[in-house]
Amino acid sequence: MVRTALAAVAVLVVLSGCPKEPDGPDPRQQAEGLYLAGTAAFLQGHFKEAHAHFDEVKKLNPQDPRLPAAVGEVYLAEVRLNDALTAFQEAVKVDPRRGTTWSRIGYIQSLLGHKEEAIKALDQALALNSHDFNALEARGEIELKDGQFDQAITSWLLAAEAAPDVGKPSLVLRVVAELGKKGQGARALEVLEAQVKKGVKGPEVMSELAEQLVVANRLAEARDAYTAAARGTPQDPTLWELVGELDRKLDQPAEAEAAFHESLKVKDRGVVHVSLARLCQAKNDEACAKAELDQALQTTSGEEPRELVDLADLLASVGRKSDAMAIVKSLADEPEQKGDWALQLKAAQLARQLGDKDGVKTWCANAQAADAGIKKCP
Repeated sequence: MVRTALAAVAVLVVLSGCPKEPDGPDPRQQAEGLYLAGTAAFLQGHFKEAHAHFDEVKKLNPQDPRLPAAVGEVYLAEVRLNDALTAFQEAVKVDPRRGTTWSRIGYIQSLLGHKEEAIKALDQALALNSHDFNALEARGEIELKDGQFDQAITSWLLAAEAAPDVGKPSLVLRVVAELGKKGQGARALEVLEAQVKKGVKGPEVMSELAEQLVVANRLAEARDAYTAAARGTPQDPTLWELVGELDRKLDQPAEAEAAFHESLKVKDRGVVHVSLARLCQAKNDEACAKAELDQALQTTSGEEPRELVDLADLLASVGRKSDAMAIVKSLADEPEQKGDWALQLKAAQLARQLGDKDGVKTWCANAQAADAGIKKCP
């Protein structure tokens, strides 16, 4: 009897010491899961779904300090600027030391045209984090509008220094574009070369560097820059074509031929076959030139006037001036090409060679109307 009673007491003690099963899931754990789901939906561009998740988070854990900024990011992505501003202003009350929030406020205020408020918020963001590339970029936009050109350039270059690798090229190219608008090509080239030395070598940057080097008549360096751009953009056939054209100018026919064939691997284009035909002509290989001309005739799309003009020039060079005239005439007679003085002049020159006096008068008149500086035609 005693042992039985003691056993019963032990069971009661054990049972009374066991924790009770929770009535339901922990609201905070639920809120955390929903917050992560909302963030994932936002990153995938599912903004309505993100809002729904964040609304549930607010019900379960209304004091979550991350929530106002998260909602603000969704509103900003939706370009609901006033809603985004309200959300970020709430977020900065919760955590005034978070520089990113101030940066967002400054950016939105600038978009809304509130310059003073924007500058104040951006300055606060930079005071908290001098390497906030978003704030630096937004600051540059305001400075440019205020006529502070050099300061804007400085802000964007600082932003490029601070930005993640994926964001650097666009900032550098923005600087180059603005310098170009001011006619400061030499300075733009200096910027590009300095940035490339620092490791900013995306294909867009290398392509822009190559263009600037061509303008500066530094063709060998331009060729190397275009090669780097071509390797970084394997789907673009025009970059290898440009490499080939520079090799041709540098009197490197073998390298030019190799580059042109790289372009053809990406896309079979008539303009490249024309360039290969020119190489064949340079080494007096008539069979090769004819084969490339035939390929050019088969593959020229006619979508770009440049392709047709190049083909016409090649036809004229092998004595097929009537065929060349047919192509040039079809282009020169198009209303949108009437202002292209070089094309009109080319049509007039071919017309004279073919004895078409009326054509000479027509296209000479068009050329002189497009450029008053043309005194003698053709």
